[in-house]
Amino acid sequence: MDRVTVTEASQVAEARRRAVAAAQSIGFDETAAGRVALVATELATNIVKYGVPGEILVGTYEDGTGSGVEILALDKGPGVSDLGSALRDGHSTGGSPGEGLGAVRRLSDAFDIASRPGGGTAVMARLSSVRPAASQALPAFGAVTVPLKGETANGDAYAVRERADGWTAIVADGLGHGPEAAKASEEALRLFHRNQDRPPATILAAIHAGLSHTRGGAVSVARYERDRETVALAGIGNVLGAVVSGTATKRTVSLAGTAGHAARRIQEFEYPMRQDDLFVLCSDGIATGWSLDAFPGIARAHPALVAGLIYRDFARVRDDATVLVVRDAAA
Repeated sequence: MDRVTVTEASQVAEARRRAVAAAQSIGFDETAAGRVALVATELATNIVKYGVPGEILVGTYEDGTGSGVEILALDKGPGVSDLGSALRDGHSTGGSPGEGLGAVRRLSDAFDIASRPGGGTAVMARLSSVRPAASQALPAFGAVTVPLKGETANGDAYAVRERADGWTAIVADGLGHGPEAAKASEEALRLFHRNQDRPPATILAAIHAGLSHTRGGAVSVARYERDRETVALAGIGNVLGAVVSGTATKRTVSLAGTAGHAARRIQEFEYPMRQDDLFVLCSDGIATGWSLDAFPGIARAHPALVAGLIYRDFARVRDDATVLVVRDAAA
């Protein structure tokens, strides 16, 4: 994802430019790209007026609901005490025309927001090139993945593949950062796709064997089975997972080592997971003590918004950072 720091008005144009570039890269026409530009402008302007410091993340998405451009606006400002009023067109406390968040929600194909007084605001907007005729089901997953500041290559990578009985997911974190780390994580994803129908431990063993010509990294593979209400995880290194069930968070086990170079054993661990629970996988660019406790009820939010909040509050500044959040699409 592209990241734009927003601390003053001149950065609004950069956020708009990055968003339009993302839209054009996946074939948006002028009208659809113009809608993306408006949303990016409103979200960045909103941060300047109410939420400095903040940042805009821009990327693309593809899941069961479709594909398009995703924009996350994350700030650590004073927060919003009355979201209902803030989302009405015409509402403004900063001397603007009052289009703001109301316009963003109206222009977006998927929209979600979380805010609390003193805790900042997070907004997620997804826009497709062709607006759907009817609302879509809640998507199964969302993610934030950004390179270390100053790097253009992201050493982290992720993928999710839906199955008839659930899903399979991977997060790979190439050792270190930069282009060589990116090569390792990209190779891990290639091997994941080749072996995705096999059990997680078997997939991970294939990745471990196939990364020997790279610098290696940390890799975790998870498989959710709907009928059994379980998720199994096999991991090497510090890509760590958790099942979020209401207010409870159950951390998963990943064994020590470096995929491609050193792994004393590869083993699956199984955990209960209901259909409405969340599964979260984070690279070590996210602090291991992350928590959603500051936002009660957020586990029912759009998975991309949940990923954005974890990234905003717990990202480490010295590494690539990835948060993948998966929910059963049938929930």
